Amino acid sequence: MNKTVFITGVTAGIGAATARKFVSEGWQVVGTGRRRDRLDELATELGDFFYPMMLDMRCPDDFGPARDALPERYRGIDLLLNNAGLAPPMSNLQDAGQEPLDVVIDTNVTGLVALTRTLLPRLIERKGAIINLSSVAATYPYRGGAVYAGSKAFVRQFGLGLRCDLAGTGVRVTSIEPGMVETEFTLVRTGGDQSASDALYANMDPMTAQDIAETIWWVATLPPHLNINAIELMPTTQSWAGFAVHRHEG
Repeated sequence: MNKTVFITGVTAGIGAATARKFVSEGWQVVGTGRRRDRLDELATELGDFFYPMMLDMRCPDDFGPARDALPERYRGIDLLLNNAGLAPPMSNLQDAGQEPLDVVIDTNVTGLVALTRTLLPRLIERKGAIINLSSVAATYPYRGGAVYAGSKAFVRQFGLGLRCDLAGTGVRVTSIEPGMVETEFTLVRTGGDQSASDALYANMDPMTAQDIAETIWWVATLPPHLNINAIELMPTTQSWAGFAVHRHEG
């Protein structure tokens, strides 16, 4: 019997790499995203082991019907990978517009909680696992990242609290917290500025989506009596910043 992983944000980056990894290892994948063309491309590439699902994380009222519409073979969910997420432009909060912040909170926090709650009965039934994609930003703050970092700190704390709620069910919960991974993340954050993305990752050997997919696979396939609460990883060339000091004039 094939196991099934439910992956949000499957149309690019870590989500797509993880879908490919799990299918290559014989798992079935339910992959969600908002871009139909990319879902169709993945479905063509991965074949019968991939079920594409149009789903917007900002529309939690759609989650229950989407779950109930799954074909029978995909209904036994063994792993939920809460991967979908994004960051607003790097503006100081006092200079930021509210709408981009709401999109981040609705996607990274509200949608993640609602989808997890929707799928929990099936995960409990299968004694499955939940892996949440947080970020090193949950621990190390930086200017212009207040809302994104706050959302990822929520994701980590949500996972720890969920572990308490699920004690005795056999369901494992893990927070994976990457540093710099070269994906479309910065393109989305900057509104498609390729030069900004290239500059950020230039000459520093960032992690790849495949690196994170391999980490997710390792966590997912550990013995069922072992839970990784959280794992933080960075490129060797990345570290946390020193203190920032503002010096007044005069």
